Amino acid sequence: MITLLPIIFSILKMTEFILGNFANGFIALVNSDQILMALSISRTGLLWLMLINWHATVLTPVLYSLEVRMIVRIAWAVSNHFSMWLAASLSIFYLLKIANFSSCIFLYLKWRVKSVLLGILLGTSVFLVSYLAVLCIDENTQTNEYEGKITWKTKLRHTVYLSDMTLFMLINFVPFVMSLTCFLLLIISLWKHLRKMQLNDKGSQDPSTKVHQRAMQTVVSFLFLLSCYFLTLVISVWNSNRLQNEWLLMLCQALGMLHPSSHSFILIWGNKKLRQALKNVRKITLKSS
Repeated sequence: MITLLPIIFSILKMTEFILGNFANGFIALVNSDQILMALSISRTGLLWLMLINWHATVLTPVLYSLEVRMIVRIAWAVSNHFSMWLAASLSIFYLLKIANFSSCIFLYLKWRVKSVLLGILLGTSVFLVSYLAVLCIDENTQTNEYEGKITWKTKLRHTVYLSDMTLFMLINFVPFVMSLTCFLLLIISLWKHLRKMQLNDKGSQDPSTKVHQRAMQTVVSFLFLLSCYFLTLVISVWNSNRLQNEWLLMLCQALGMLHPSSHSFILIWGNKKLRQALKNVRKITLKSS
């Protein structure tokens, strides 16, 4: 059974990889929204890096040198950063475009939505640069330890590890909190909207209510998948530093790919233009066959 696990997980990973590339490639090709396009491109890169990391750590660990690992970790950090923050920016975009609040601050942000999103992406680049610096220090420390060049390695490794974990939490956990906040505000906005409809003796299935509900479904699906993805990342890091359990590592890597692949299909379902474009592609495919 143990020998079958890499094969089973490899089949699962390839299925997720193919479906994820299809969904993200479809969004990038037929969509004109800059956030969705950038998100799909970053997730395509993330899927490829996940597959490379899987092949290197599980199937051919002998070829996974320190130099290759450093390149993969840096590339993964960049693609993962943009994937997380672009998805959070999309949740903020839904909130500012759909929700209705009378707050002056909210109205100002709603009016300057593009500037707000651009500011978030530029501001969070500080986290990315800092994290890349820590990664380089971590890899150099491990290389020097391997070559026996460091005698004070325990204290240095502990400091680098804490810095790595702190920035890791900022990059991955903060977007989750921001998306959760957007979801809660959308619920409040929907509740206020439904109360207004009841007072005006109107139905609850007006276009604005449907837009609210579909946006909430998209955000909550992102939160669920992001929670699973974040959990697999934490377990993978903890496992590599403590347990070193190969079965647990393979399981986390297989489940981790669900986030960048499955959420893209949810985005297609939640976007009217993308949903219609997919139906057109399906009709053309059926006619040609």
